[in-house]
Amino acid sequence: MKNILSIAALLALSFNALAQQEVKFGAKAGVNFATLSNVSKAEMLPGFYVGAVAEFKFTEKLSFQPELVYSSQGAKNVYSETLSNVTSDHHNHDKIAYINIPLLAKYYFTKGLSVELGPQFGLLVQADNKDKITINGSESKQNRDFKDEVNSFDFAVAAGLAYDISSSLFVNARYNYGVTNVGKSNQYYDASKNRVTQVGLGYKF
Repeated sequence: MKNILSIAALLALSFNALAQQEVKFGAKAGVNFATLSNVSKAEMLPGFYVGAVAEFKFTEKLSFQPELVYSSQGAKNVYSETLSNVTSDHHNHDKIAYINIPLLAKYYFTKGLSVELGPQFGLLVQADNKDKITINGSESKQNRDFKDEVNSFDFAVAAGLAYDISSSLFVNARYNYGVTNVGKSNQYYDASKNRVTQVGLGYKF
């Protein structure tokens, strides 16, 4: 709750300070390619993001862009294990979803082309594990909610590029580098961090 209140207060101060600036609002959506650091054999897990965006222009080259984004992240892990001479093949998907709040500074190198950089605050909304297990050609599936094992708050550094195709339509690519641990102490993901590449489209009004 303290994290949520702190973020809300920061956003309120930011919007108050920027109230007199030129502003555009819009929506964005795209594809995530996510994984988790320090997890053995972790692979990229495709996901998606969707959310709202605002851009406050200071000058022709400099602006501030806060966002509110639902982001489906996590990792995929394909592995085999042998117990008592029985080998089981696992296709393991860990979906970890957040409501992310990036607060980005934008600098336009040329007309339409900009670089984005800033902190991102994430609030956990979902943590589900899906494991498809194959033993001697026979398949079974196991689903598990492990939200209690994941930290409710995530902090990352976001950096990317954006290009305004027109005055309204834009494309962007971004990398979110997680700083805080995904898992709680003594849990499976206690030393892992989010790593997410995003590519998508947006529209500003």
